[in-house]
Amino acid sequence: KNYMNSDKKESILIIGGGLIGLSLAYEFAKKNFHVEVLSKQRSEAAGFVAAGMLAAHAEGLSDELLSFGQESQNLIPQWIKEIESDSEISCGLKNCGIVVPFEEIKDLEKFPTYKYGNYLNREELEEQIDGLDARWKHGLLFKQDGQIDNRRRLMRALEKACTFHGVQFQEGTNATKLIYENNKFKGVQILNAFGEIKSIFYEKAIICCGAWSRQLITDLPIYPIKGQMLSIQGPINRINRVLFGPKTYMVPRDDGLVIVGATVENAGFNTGNTPQGIKTLQDGIKSLFPEAVTWPHMEHWWGFRPSTPDLKPIIGEAHLKNLFLAVGHYRNGVLFSAITSKLIYKVITKCELNDKENIFLEKFNYSRFKETD
Repeated sequence: KNYMNSDKKESILIIGGGLIGLSLAYEFAKKNFHVEVLSKQRSEAAGFVAAGMLAAHAEGLSDELLSFGQESQNLIPQWIKEIESDSEISCGLKNCGIVVPFEEIKDLEKFPTYKYGNYLNREELEEQIDGLDARWKHGLLFKQDGQIDNRRRLMRALEKACTFHGVQFQEGTNATKLIYENNKFKGVQILNAFGEIKSIFYEKAIICCGAWSRQLITDLPIYPIKGQMLSIQGPINRINRVLFGPKTYMVPRDDGLVIVGATVENAGFNTGNTPQGIKTLQDGIKSLFPEAVTWPHMEHWWGFRPSTPDLKPIIGEAHLKNLFLAVGHYRNGVLFSAITSKLIYKVITKCELNDKENIFLEKFNYSRFKETD
């Protein structure tokens, strides 16, 4: 099959239908590309699993990751507005602020982004989070950080907005092999939902299969870091800010549901929640906000973060001409989605890049792993 469509200027294949894949599909389709998305099983995507924090500062990012997060956080309000307009789904974007508590002042002063936060003493901490465990004596409030309801809203809104702009979806399709000639990308071999092996030919493609991205490029240094999560139902407005502890975070939605995460496990692709994982989360709730230990559990789930050895994403050109990468977003896929799609679009359409964008592409280039091998 060859996709050349008269009213669309160019065509692009997106391999991976998670949050990054949908963000890219939306970006290109809006700009009049013919876009097809191959997705093996969208429900597995980290975008459906994450808590949806927009926490460039509360995550304690530094250097180019912090700058990347800040740039993306600036793009997100307008980006979400467009998605909401095209999908007619509200995404639950909330600039609710994030509180990071500390037991010792020295830990607070060592926190990479502490100069971006407002210092809170114990009394001020209690004003922000009434019911915070007594062990936390100091805190930072990052008013500029917030959240989005990715699990219930953003993913669905992006799917709908993509469809609105004519994106074609092939769900249940596993891309098994790259087709190339003279170091130039030509297409992919797929195993479709009906068990048929087919070849699809496109002029350009982007790989964004999250933790599974090595299936197509075996020396891509991407591996899964499992995270277990749960949600509890609290009273509406009992907690108004995200609470981001050293091992556990609590993200309150408007309806009183609180998302609690997340374990960090190097467990390969072992699926399922474990008693140990749920106990770790429950202990985390107790250490942060003891009252919530009695709130009923609504759902337990897990997912796989796509990690790289240096915990930075791989964005830009791949090893074949006309093949591109947007992988390895680790803990910050929701935060980084807006800027990743904008940056890749500019690279592929050869738009002029500003200094910051050039630095991002240099720092997040696939070749950084080739050099150290």
